[in-house]
Amino acid sequence: MIEDIIIHPKRSKREHEVPPCGLMLVTPSELQFGRKQLVEKGGRDQFIFSSSLTISPDDRFFIAGPAIGAPVAAMTMEKLIVLGARKIIMFGWCGTIDPLLRVGDVVIGGEPVSGEGTSRYYPTASSPLPSSELTSSLSQTLEAEGVRHSKRNVWTTDAPYREDRNYIQGLHDNADVCCVDMEYSALCAVAAFRGIAFAAVFLVSDELYQERWMPGYIRSDFREKSKLLVSILLNEGVFGGQ
Repeated sequence: MIEDIIIHPKRSKREHEVPPCGLMLVTPSELQFGRKQLVEKGGRDQFIFSSSLTISPDDRFFIAGPAIGAPVAAMTMEKLIVLGARKIIMFGWCGTIDPLLRVGDVVIGGEPVSGEGTSRYYPTASSPLPSSELTSSLSQTLEAEGVRHSKRNVWTTDAPYREDRNYIQGLHDNADVCCVDMEYSALCAVAAFRGIAFAAVFLVSDELYQERWMPGYIRSDFREKSKLLVSILLNEGVFGGQ
C-alpha cells in the first residue's frame, strides 16, 4: 500500500519543472553529444539530482542522463515524472542474441522481459508494456529519416558479466527475446506504475550469439550511427501530439 512506502519522489528547492516530453540518453557519450547539440542551439542546463538535464531552446522537450542500470534509470525517471514529464523516450545500447541482428542495427523496444531486480517493486494489474502510441510515433520518425529498424523483445539484466550462453539462448527460443540491455524492463514498469507514456530505441552495440563475444561500440561507424540517432531524436515531433 502507498501508505507503507517510506520515501516518495519529490521536487527539491533547486529543481524546476521540465517540459512534458523528453529523452533519456542512457550512456555518457550520447548524453554529452545531445547536450552539446542543444546548448549550441540555445538550450540551457537545469539542476536535477543524480543526473544531467538540459532543456531545449523552445522549452518543448528535455534530455536527461546518463542513467546506466535499472536502479539508476528508475530513480532518474521517477525524478523526471515528479518534475512534470509525461512522455519519455529512452535511447540506449543493446546486445543481440539474434543472428539476424548485427552491430549498428536499430531496434525499437517490444515486450520487456525482466532479469533485473527493480521492476518487481512497481506492480501493475497487467504486464508492463511500452506505449503503443509513442512507439508508433518513434517508428514513424525513424522511417521518415530513412532509418531501417525492427521491433524486438528485450531482456534486461543487472549483471552483464554473468550472461549465460544457454540461458539467453533459452530466452531467444522460448520468449522470442532478441536483445539484452540494463534498463528497459525497469523503465517500462515505472512508466506503467506512474501512468506515463514510455518507448525506447536501441543501437545494437555487440553480438552475443557468436562463439566469442563481438563488441562493436568502439567502431567508428557505430559512433557515427549513434550521433545520427541522437540528432534525429532531438526533435519534438518524435513524441507525437503533445
